[in-house]
Amino acid sequence: MTEEVLAAQGTGRRPFFSDASLSSFVAALIAVVVSYSGPVVIVLTAAQAGRLTPEQTTSWLWAISIGSGITCLALSLVTKVPVITAWSTPGAALLVTSMGHYSYASAIGAFLVSALAITLVGFSGVFGRLMAYVPDALVSAMLAGILFSFGVEAFRALGQGPLVAAAVLVGYVLAKRYSARYAVPVALLLGVLAAAVSGRLDFRGVTLELASPQWTTPVFDVAAVIGIGVPLFVVTMASQNAPGLAVLHASGYRPGDRLLVGGTGLTSLVLAPFGCHAVNLAAIIAAICTGEESHPDPRKRYPAGVFCGLLCLAVGTFGGTLIGVFTGLPKELVAAIAGVALIGALITGLSGAMATPRDREAAAVTFLVTASGLSLFGIGSAFWGLVFGLFTHVVLTVRRKTP
Repeated sequence: MTEEVLAAQGTGRRPFFSDASLSSFVAALIAVVVSYSGPVVIVLTAAQAGRLTPEQTTSWLWAISIGSGITCLALSLVTKVPVITAWSTPGAALLVTSMGHYSYASAIGAFLVSALAITLVGFSGVFGRLMAYVPDALVSAMLAGILFSFGVEAFRALGQGPLVAAAVLVGYVLAKRYSARYAVPVALLLGVLAAAVSGRLDFRGVTLELASPQWTTPVFDVAAVIGIGVPLFVVTMASQNAPGLAVLHASGYRPGDRLLVGGTGLTSLVLAPFGCHAVNLAAIIAAICTGEESHPDPRKRYPAGVFCGLLCLAVGTFGGTLIGVFTGLPKELVAAIAGVALIGALITGLSGAMATPRDREAAAVTFLVTASGLSLFGIGSAFWGLVFGLFTHVVLTVRRKTP
């Protein structure tokens, strides 16, 4: 798979519309639904903790949506790779506990400092060079560990909403027998129909309205930079950009890390005064768009990134309208469809992790730590999975000097 994807990159200009497909659009739609149906609640909680006005909160949602949309769209078209970006969910979780200690203008200043640091580190190439030292088996194991809980949750959803989850799971398996490419779209359609029949769709209060971005002049407060900016930089790079690059590598893609990390950092820098805390490479939703479910041909998966960008731009433009639609979907539907959409990526991760006998033990450690959900110093388990896996790899494979 890796050789096929690498060979597909840089093969010249191809017209987007000839490469676009229904399956890539559905993959993008599922990725955006998963992105907004849960993590957006963390942003709203952080806004409440920071005592933001409704206008400031709407501007924040506008900024992270527009930032994600622009970077998905531009980077996917330029690289011809399904580059999926999103806002920093760990960063938003960090802000839940820290926003209330500083003024909003000081928080904006901290966002700018963090974004500037990410931009400089990204364009310098330092981050990419560090990631190059990680063995492929460990990268694949981390991918599998990230996705493991989503596969489990797909079946746990049977206990929360049996009809909806069963419609997704059974529909996926039956459709897969006849058409692997359309298995996920069929599962999504059946799940939505089952949710509608059982009265589980709740779109009350959804109104069509345009978002109004609001500029906030930043204040550079040393305490806020230390309390918000520095931790935000660390968790965004370690918990988001590192796994995001790893997902692309595990899927066989090798886009320039300078453009990807530096580009998302620069976008965050421009949009920070409007409330954007961080835009970065995505991992979980990226895995939905980089596998065979998006398109059997690796060269034709990049339209999923373009569609993701367009959908995020639509969400940002219409403010809370589409967010209300996404959050109105039953949780079991989101869990089940995310689980089946990620099965292919999970298989890729597991097979890659065990492909090299010498690295299997280190890969197993990486997988277990990542799947455990461990969090230390505000940094998530994906980063620690790599740390413990690399430690195991070095100890077990570096040859000892003979006396």
